[in-house]
Amino acid sequence: MTDLLVKLFIKNSENVKDAEVREKYGLLGSVVGIVVNIILSAAKYAIGVISKSVSITADAINNLADAASCIVTLVSFKMAARKPDKEHPFGHGRIEYIAALAVGFLVELMGYELIKSSVEKIRNPEPVEFSVPAVAVLAVSILGKVWLYLFNKKLGNRIQSPAMLAVAKDSLSDTTATLVAAVALVCSLFTQLPVDGFMGLIVSGFILMSGFGILKEAISILLGNPPEKETVDELVEYVLSFDEIIGIHDLVIHSYGASSTFATLHAEIPSDENMLKAHDTIDNIEQEVKKRLGIELVIHMDPIEINNEKVSALKERMREIVSGIDKELTIHDFRVVDGPTHTNLVFDVVVPHGFEMREDRLIGIINDKINESDNRYRCVITVDKCYI
Repeated sequence: MTDLLVKLFIKNSENVKDAEVREKYGLLGSVVGIVVNIILSAAKYAIGVISKSVSITADAINNLADAASCIVTLVSFKMAARKPDKEHPFGHGRIEYIAALAVGFLVELMGYELIKSSVEKIRNPEPVEFSVPAVAVLAVSILGKVWLYLFNKKLGNRIQSPAMLAVAKDSLSDTTATLVAAVALVCSLFTQLPVDGFMGLIVSGFILMSGFGILKEAISILLGNPPEKETVDELVEYVLSFDEIIGIHDLVIHSYGASSTFATLHAEIPSDENMLKAHDTIDNIEQEVKKRLGIELVIHMDPIEINNEKVSALKERMREIVSGIDKELTIHDFRVVDGPTHTNLVFDVVVPHGFEMREDRLIGIINDKINESDNRYRCVITVDKCYI
């Protein structure tokens, strides 16, 4: 069903990096969500009023909030598709992340309001009237929400949209909420206790948990998540496929939304390579990465000596020293600068996340280790951090 709707309403649906195509995905997902949630909300509200069930009424209002979330998502896709301007030269793609925050806040607000309604129902209970049509509506609602979850998840994963994935996650929590409301309705056949009010509290709890999860994920993205491993692997594999490139480091990827991603890296080339030829290769790589991955890539060339036996031996020795301190440590940009009284070994050390040793301590240990073999060596070290 999802693939059929995509085929009917979205042209060039495979080109998910294109801003217009993403906007159409957002429009399709939002419109379907609005229609389904309004229908379910109206049906459950009517059943809730007739049966005097606060848990069903609460679930109906929750569906209405879901429709509002879909409207927020729709607006965000419209705004995210706007072209870059003077005030926002990297585009407006991050509006999707803000929309996910808005959805999370709406869900939390609805959960809080439903807690108040449930507590009131516990304090002033009213008998719940069981009916087969009410059970049927709830059953259809669960099936509808499961489909909506799968629908939004598939679209969200296809275009890597946090806002759409947030709506999908909310839909999944709604199925649990509706199931709890159905249990409360059935329990009304066997007891006069205010089960409905307590079930309403459980529904509220699921809603609050869903909202918290959405907010947590949206905030994490805004703070700066690492890039997807698949994207990094594909980019690295392609760059290293060129004979002129013997290694890369200092890869940094910045995302300003799925349609606006920028990256920089240092590409190591043999120092005796023809610079004009190497520069031409770099240009071709940058252009092809833009076509393949939709990433604006800038490459800095680092000339590396590979035919100097002394340099190669010292580089290998330094790798052994650094690896002996921590297997996660790596080095790059290794250069040897000879002088009349001492020799500088210039290089960068990349430390992993969570590495607790102070930089000055690390540099001191490396210098002590290399001086054990020859005290004429002085290490000039820059400590780098990994961003991927």
